[in-house]
Amino acid sequence: MAVALAVVALGGLHNGLRYDLADFRFAGQTRDPSGDIVVIAIDAPSIDKVGVWPWPRALHAQLIRQLYKAGVQDIALDVDFSTPSDEASDREFAEALKTAGGSIVLPSFQQPRADRTHLQINRPLPQFADHSWPALVNVEIGKDGLVRRYPFGEKLAGTFLPSMAAVLAGQYVEHRDPFLIDYSIRAARIPKVSYADVLHGDEATLRKLNGKKVIVGATALELGDRFSVPNSEILPGPVLQAIAGESLLQSRTLRWTSGVVTAAGIAIIILVMLASWRLVSAGWRVATLLTMAISVEAGAFLLQAIFPLILDTALFHIGVVIYIAVIAVDEIVVRNILGRISESRFHRVAMTLSDGLICTDHLLRITVWNDGAAAIFGYSAQDMIGKHFEAIFADREKVAGLTISEAAALPVGNVTEFHGRRSNGDSFLMEVSYSGWQGTEGYHLCAVVRDISLRKQEAEKLRYLAEHDRLTGLANRYTLANWLAEMMIGVETKAEEVALIIVGLDGFQQINDTLGHSNGDLLLRSVAERLSMFAGPNAILARLSGDEFALAFSSFGASASVAEAEARLRGAFDEPVCAADRAYHVKLSIGAAVFPSDGRTPDELISNGHIALSYAKATNRGAYAAFEKGMRQTIEKRLTLESEIAQAAERGEFELFYQPQVHLSGHKLIGAEALIRWRHPVRGLVSPAEFMPVVNTSGHSQRIANWVLHTACRQARTWEQAGHPLRVGINLSPSQLHSGDLAEAVAATLAATGVTPSLIELEVTEDILIADERRVLDTFRHIQKLGVRLVFDDFGTGYASLSYLKKFPLDGLKIDRSFVGDLLTDADDAAIVSSTIGLSTQLGLSVIAEGIEDSATADLLARMGCQEGQGYFFGKPMPATDLSESWLRNAA
Repeated sequence: MAVALAVVALGGLHNGLRYDLADFRFAGQTRDPSGDIVVIAIDAPSIDKVGVWPWPRALHAQLIRQLYKAGVQDIALDVDFSTPSDEASDREFAEALKTAGGSIVLPSFQQPRADRTHLQINRPLPQFADHSWPALVNVEIGKDGLVRRYPFGEKLAGTFLPSMAAVLAGQYVEHRDPFLIDYSIRAARIPKVSYADVLHGDEATLRKLNGKKVIVGATALELGDRFSVPNSEILPGPVLQAIAGESLLQSRTLRWTSGVVTAAGIAIIILVMLASWRLVSAGWRVATLLTMAISVEAGAFLLQAIFPLILDTALFHIGVVIYIAVIAVDEIVVRNILGRISESRFHRVAMTLSDGLICTDHLLRITVWNDGAAAIFGYSAQDMIGKHFEAIFADREKVAGLTISEAAALPVGNVTEFHGRRSNGDSFLMEVSYSGWQGTEGYHLCAVVRDISLRKQEAEKLRYLAEHDRLTGLANRYTLANWLAEMMIGVETKAEEVALIIVGLDGFQQINDTLGHSNGDLLLRSVAERLSMFAGPNAILARLSGDEFALAFSSFGASASVAEAEARLRGAFDEPVCAADRAYHVKLSIGAAVFPSDGRTPDELISNGHIALSYAKATNRGAYAAFEKGMRQTIEKRLTLESEIAQAAERGEFELFYQPQVHLSGHKLIGAEALIRWRHPVRGLVSPAEFMPVVNTSGHSQRIANWVLHTACRQARTWEQAGHPLRVGINLSPSQLHSGDLAEAVAATLAATGVTPSLIELEVTEDILIADERRVLDTFRHIQKLGVRLVFDDFGTGYASLSYLKKFPLDGLKIDRSFVGDLLTDADDAAIVSSTIGLSTQLGLSVIAEGIEDSATADLLARMGCQEGQGYFFGKPMPATDLSESWLRNAA
């Protein structure tokens, strides 16, 4: 041990390891720079902005002025000023140095002469040196090409010259040895700013430099001022100087510990091993050595992190390795190693295989039977050793004639499938891969056996899942298309037709939203069972998507058969469908297409069936439609309208009209309802009845609804600032409730426009309230806390309007025009309106009647107690400017 360590130490063989260990500790530590030293980088962006390097020294003069303007504490330029350049530029730079009072640090360095045998000293030109501080920028590059050590300074031509980092840190002492740079200070965290940003006086950049020490130097790759440092990093010269400066500022001038410490550690190892050599097992001794190595390295890590000391543990670890090697040689006899390897190599591999490994001798008698084979076949090695190889096969005739030459001729790695026989008599599919070798007695066969019965079952399961719907077990769209293709080929020779019926469940999304997807899934399974009973054995039934099913069959006169099937299909769902102790009255929309008249391919037939279903749903829920060519045009027209709506939103073609709302006593204007209009560039004003149904069911609904909300609030704010605080009613879209962020959107709009919340009145309809009562209730409460009013629009037209007055926090309601129009002539309408007004008064709700067309209706409503109204009698919807002109100007 002592001799080995002496050879290593005297030969310096451990130096590489000692540095590697120190570097490893640096990699595991992270120390933030103080931020007092900032690098002003001559980087690629600066070169792009300023021009090709080298730059005129007048630019450096301008930089110095900008730095003093920023209040920089110290300035060091890591740029060569040893040769003259443009005379005027040099003169301006010298003047800048003089103005700075000689406080600028300029670099000096040594470099080889042209003969490569002598060094020359490069100093700043005299006119620069007279007004600056000299500093050395040379660094020591180790034998491995890395910079680790940094000097406090060096004598050049008999004069001590401090290093640049030492000058910046104010710690230049002539008789101090170089220190090890602390590379746990991350180069990436050194503050850096671009030379061009400082030169151009960027205010944010200059603020960062106030009170800082700065090093100006090249960081651009093409300028070449780069050094390799530990942990595979390459740093620009000024960044290296900054890290050295940070090491000084943070008192991290690292030193190696004394050799006495290393010697003491090695002595401890020797003593421990001497004391335990024959008293404990080799395993315990190795564990002790490894524990000591880990503990010492952990201590070295902490020492290096806390104190500016690097513990030299290289010899210690080398000693540990030597002792482990000695223990190995002491414990293991070489001849036993060779014997054990030759004896156990094959069996070690064979017995650890999860697959079955079966080997034979030259007579095909089994000689090796591993645990994998025992698990597959159920026979132990004792049962099978010595038996013929054919014993593993269920059909022995396939291998009974296998000769040695045939076995030898089998390709190595050739894989074949056979049926094997387990010990319980079961047959199973196995995969066999053959190999072999030539022994002294002849050719030995070896087979790797794998039970693939489970894999085949999994493959069959995957095929089933690829062809069937997981939820219902019905065929999926892919399988339906394949079956349709086969049916189309079959009926072409019989002059038959193929009918495809696509069934959609009306209101299924509402079930999912209100009762949850698990209940929705149970309902879909029950519907699939009902459809399966209806379809019978001669039809194909598939599930296409969420709530859509398809039924296909072939017959003569399929068109008539489809109509009959549609009627019977509806009859099959007259009785409720039960799922999870619930009874559902399922309503169907049905579309149909027939081959060959409605489609020549499966995809075309399915597509046209979908078009028919969409047409049926658009016409009337629960309807039936057989495909016609005009349907596609109708759907395409809707798609075209959707596209035009999207373009209209982009081009700002939508605008808001405002219908006056007045106090019925005195006809004073109190508010206006905001109504969207589309001013088409070709068609002029488009009726809302034409485009709003499409908007409300398209992906643009929420965007347009939010635009309406923002525009109406902005207009209300305009009137308010003009001294006319009018209440503005805004119709809500269902999409705004479904998105879940309506309250946040209202709050943001109020903040953005500055309108008084009480001037905004949001109008809701029953189709909004019925969607998700709990979420709507929470949203309405948040909106009312903002101060915005909520009004029930079209009151009385729904089936559950009275229940909503109890459930939801509303501020008012609007009596629908259908009750107001015949108020003078229809006693029932008059009774309903009178009751609604009385009920609202008792509930503390405001009431506004819409659709007032004449003075008599307005007077009757006022006598009934209705205070507010709107309608053509007071004014049609009009642009905001017209409303201001006709109503507000006179009021002013």
